Amino acid sequence: MTIPATLKTGPWALDTFHSSVGFTIRHLGIAKVRGSFTRFDTEFEAHEDGTATIGATIHLDSFDTGNADRDAHIRNADFLDVANRPTLSFRAVEPVAIAETFTVAGEATLGAITKPVTLEVEWGGVQEFGATGQRHAGFSATGTIKRTDFGVGGPLPGLLSDAVKVELEIQLVEPK
Repeated sequence: MTIPATLKTGPWALDTFHSSVGFTIRHLGIAKVRGSFTRFDTEFEAHEDGTATIGATIHLDSFDTGNADRDAHIRNADFLDVANRPTLSFRAVEPVAIAETFTVAGEATLGAITKPVTLEVEWGGVQEFGATGQRHAGFSATGTIKRTDFGVGGPLPGLLSDAVKVELEIQLVEPK
């Protein structure tokens, strides 16, 4: 059986309890600061031809590095400006063929700025979740965005790297 054949067609729902969106950015060029976004939504619709339409929205006010003062500073107008730019969205530019590993070419939008972003995705498979009897599909995805491309934080040479690595661990629930 091929991987796409294991995916029931239709919209798969996000399992928020078993999914996460994290990020890593270098500070002072010597150490990585890790954090997460605790609120996000996904769009995943499997098609009969083995492709899927993919999208995601991250709610930026859910930014969390475990340091309340730093998090409040990053949410303000100097960085994320969540009052005026509450979400970061990603949409694949076309339906994507699902395989063991695959690339998703898409566009990320923050406020009025849209830039191309590529995600490298690893298929985790499909498994029945015993607690509910529903089938879940799993995906791990990584990509890198340049924060200055989206007007986040200015140049800040030597303080923060421009590259922000985004890591997604996503479980989706099969449509009924």
